[in-house]
Amino acid sequence: MVLEIRVGHTPDADDAFMFYAIENELIPMGDFKIIHQVDDIEKLNKQAINHEIEITAISAHALAFLKDYKILNSGGSFGINYGPILISYKKSLDDISSNIVGIPGYMTSAYLLMSIALGKLNCIEMLFSEIPKAIIKGTVDYGLVIHESQVTYPKHDFNKLFDLGEWWNEKTNGLPVPLGINVASSKLMNNSKIKAFDSLLQNSIRYGLNHLEDAMEFSTKYGRGTEKSTLTKFVKMYVNEYTVDMGKDGKEAISRMFEMAREKGIINSNPPLNYSY
Repeated sequence: MVLEIRVGHTPDADDAFMFYAIENELIPMGDFKIIHQVDDIEKLNKQAINHEIEITAISAHALAFLKDYKILNSGGSFGINYGPILISYKKSLDDISSNIVGIPGYMTSAYLLMSIALGKLNCIEMLFSEIPKAIIKGTVDYGLVIHESQVTYPKHDFNKLFDLGEWWNEKTNGLPVPLGINVASSKLMNNSKIKAFDSLLQNSIRYGLNHLEDAMEFSTKYGRGTEKSTLTKFVKMYVNEYTVDMGKDGKEAISRMFEMAREKGIINSNPPLNYSY
C-alpha cells in the first residue's frame, strides 16, 4: 500500500541536492509517494510545532520547542569548522550590543549559536536572503548569514567579523556545527515508516553524491541567480559525511549545543532527543 506523505524542505541548493533522486524518482521509492513542501526554514520550524507535515527539515534549535518527533540520522546540515557568519560594513563587533542584527529567525540554530557566543543582542527577524540587502539599505548594522550568503558576501564588500563555525570548533574540540536536521512526526507516522524514510533519504543523498553534475544542475533552480560554481562550493560544504549519517559526533554536537545553551540560561532544560535509530 502506497503511503502519501508531505515532506518539508527549504528552497536552497543543498536541500534540492539531497532530494534530487527522490523528487525525480531515480531510486526505488518503496511504499512512499512524496508531496514536496518547499518553505523557508523558519516557516518550517513554526509549522513543526503543530505537526503540520509528516517529515520536515528544521533547525536543530527548533527541537527545544517540539515534542513527539523522531530525529532522522540522514539529511542533516553540519558545518566542519565553518558555519553561519556575522557580516557588516563595520570593521569590528565592538559596538554590536548597541546596534541591530538581522537574523534568519529566532528558532534557527544560527541565532542560538550566536546567542551562546555573544549574548543577547538587538535583532530583527527576516527572510535569510534579505539580510545582505538589509545591511546595504541600512535597515540593520550587522547580518547573521546562512546558506549561500556565507560564500557570496565578499561580492558586496562586507566584512566577515565572526565565524560561528570556527568558534564552535574551538569550543568543542572539533565537533561538527549542528545547524539543520530532518525530523518525523511520531503523531503522523509509525516507527517502521520513519526508519524506511530515513533510509530512502540516505539513498537519495548518496545518489546525488554519485551523480554530482546532474544533481547540481537540478539544484540550481534554487540558486537565486548564484553562479553554479559558487553553488557547488556551498553544496559541498553542507552535503558531507554527516549529511549521509550524522553518527555519534553529530548526535553529540546537538546535545552539546543544548548543554551550552542551558549553561548560559538561554533554555531551562535540555530537550529530549529521540532518534530514528
